[in-house]
Amino acid sequence: MKENSRNATERFWDRAAPSYDKEEQKHEKTYHLVIEKLKGYLQPTDFVLDFGCGTGLVAHEIAKTVKGIYAIDISSNMVLLGKTKAEELQLKNIQYTHATIDNDNLKAGTFDVVLALHILHLVEDTSITFQRIMELLKPGGLLISVTPCMANKPLFSSILSLLSRIGIVPDITSFTPKQLEQLLADENFAIVETGKLAGTSNQYFIVGKKIIKSISVVNS
Repeated sequence: MKENSRNATERFWDRAAPSYDKEEQKHEKTYHLVIEKLKGYLQPTDFVLDFGCGTGLVAHEIAKTVKGIYAIDISSNMVLLGKTKAEELQLKNIQYTHATIDNDNLKAGTFDVVLALHILHLVEDTSITFQRIMELLKPGGLLISVTPCMANKPLFSSILSLLSRIGIVPDITSFTPKQLEQLLADENFAIVETGKLAGTSNQYFIVGKKIIKSISVVNS
């Protein structure tokens, strides 16, 4: 992400942080549904990367289900709020860090699961982001995402594009579900599950599994 764009995005989410939880409470049913679906994929031995963790609304709910969570966000204010809440809840297995996914401290092959919840439509280059997630996952690891797919709603997409150009909201990419699935397939993720979340108009739950291409050896 270009430095100017990154700084503008960080400032936007820093400003949003104090009221973030209150706004997200409007989508409480969707959060509960996502958390229940996540628990169907998570194991007690899993080490999870929560990419774009916000204030930890999901991380705190699944912390007791997994071994550990490394939670990152571009907003330092979001990270501070998440860390404070985790301390209040006495959750010892979450590490909050102010970082983006291209941070050098994130090591290849470290994570069993990468969560990308409401973040993929906000990244500058989705293909590069998927490549990085693929690198960070262990073989057989899972990418679990929830993404608003708005390309089938042209009027709404146009309004968001206008708001983005004038700096009211961050840059947003409008996908169709099929486009998002194809981007995953292009980076060698096998689609495990995909579908629109019940009760939403455009929120898609997609799970991709890291697959390793086998190398055939031909005897001479």
